[in-house]
Amino acid sequence: MRTKETYSALLSALESGYRAVVLSKYSESGIAKAVCREDEPDGWAQVDALLTDPAVIQDGPVTQLKTETEITVIEQYAPKPRMIILGGGHIALALVKMAKLTDFYTVVFDDRPMYANPERFPEADEVICDDFSRVFSRLKIRTTDYVVIVTRGHKHDTECLEGLLAGIAPTYTGMIGSRRRVAIVLKQLESEGYPAARLDEIYTPIGLKIGAVTPAEISVAILAEIIEVKRKGKGLVSGLTSDVEIVEWLAGCGDEADALITILETHGSVPRDTGAKMAMTYEGKTINTIGGGCAESDVMQQARTVIREGGFRILTVDMTDTAEEDGMVCGGTMQVLVESTKGA
Repeated sequence: MRTKETYSALLSALESGYRAVVLSKYSESGIAKAVCREDEPDGWAQVDALLTDPAVIQDGPVTQLKTETEITVIEQYAPKPRMIILGGGHIALALVKMAKLTDFYTVVFDDRPMYANPERFPEADEVICDDFSRVFSRLKIRTTDYVVIVTRGHKHDTECLEGLLAGIAPTYTGMIGSRRRVAIVLKQLESEGYPAARLDEIYTPIGLKIGAVTPAEISVAILAEIIEVKRKGKGLVSGLTSDVEIVEWLAGCGDEADALITILETHGSVPRDTGAKMAMTYEGKTINTIGGGCAESDVMQQARTVIREGGFRILTVDMTDTAEEDGMVCGGTMQVLVESTKGA
């Protein structure tokens, strides 16, 4: 696939709400790229198998698998995470505001018009007023979703949990309630035949144990727990997301770039995370950055050689000396992939 085609396909998957990976193979014979989507089971299973290979090197959203003749790079992407808040009470009010600050797409669902309306939740992306029995027909749950159950009572909590357990498991399901109330709900569901393994995945009582009391404090505890799940997951999880902004540019203008630069690994303190990308032309026009300074300038010089000769190079960038010269606080190392877009 050409660069523009690759990232157009990737962006299409993300905009449809699916996780996806760019699977790239680098060898003497050239560069081959493919996009694997979560809704394409065969390709997704292939990627999942690669990620579980004991020889892989994984750093955030980028995984490498090296053999004597080939390097495989798997870059994981996820759509903007969606937080579904079931219940429109005081906790939901605070949680929506905090979730927006941390870049979640927020949905509030309640069956009471006075609690589920845009005037009450101006920051929410969607507010739905309907009976809780219809929540999952109105909202198709994705594996990348984060579901927070904060309804007003035991009956609605149970109804929502039953609906979730009957379908696709989201990345996170949390339910508020005292230990006694929670135990009653879970015991009832287990007696109805719901698998214990799924019940064990429910975060309840919800939130990190920080002694939260007020609705705002409880919301902080919930969001902190969600962020922990999002950032510490393994394998194909929604928390692993590479540089999405440049993906949008490459999907529209990828043919304009002559080289693509990607951070594969980082060690120590560096200015950008693994997965960060930068595109450039031979003349030196750049889109995005891998950190700036002398280190980036040196990589760009190497990129010009790759543009002339084609193919790819993997560079180790030591920022210890350049950081001191530039007055930067970082001083670690980065492994950087430089590839010709004309050969992809």
